[in-house]
Amino acid sequence: KIIVGLTKDHSMTSIAEENGVSVTTVQRYLDHCSAQFTPSFDSLPEHLAFDEFRGVGRKLDFICQDGEKHTIVAILENRFKNTIIKYFLQFPEIVRKTVRTVSMDLNCYYGDIVRQIFPN
Repeated sequence: KIIVGLTKDHSMTSIAEENGVSVTTVQRYLDHCSAQFTPSFDSLPEHLAFDEFRGVGRKLDFICQDGEKHTIVAILENRFKNTIIKYFLQFPEIVRKTVRTVSMDLNCYYGDIVRQIFPN
């Protein structure tokens, strides 16, 4: 079984060596799995929840969840306003209009983001 986790300290070569397979096998495996990780911008849940969490390197990352099902919608590498806005602007306005509520903590700019991105 190939363990996939490309970081600054890992390359396809090191993953191949650690797992006793060829680099081509690692590349083939990544190509096969990549469709699972391609974001889709054609729908959003009616109810979203925004928060941040301490991610890798002790920095704060952004997480967005379905407010009813508690499934993850997105994890972004930081919680900066521009990063969040850029992500949600990838959804067409018609999709963003389907969002009815956003639950959030008292982060000073989440409210600004919600008003800017979600018309309803």
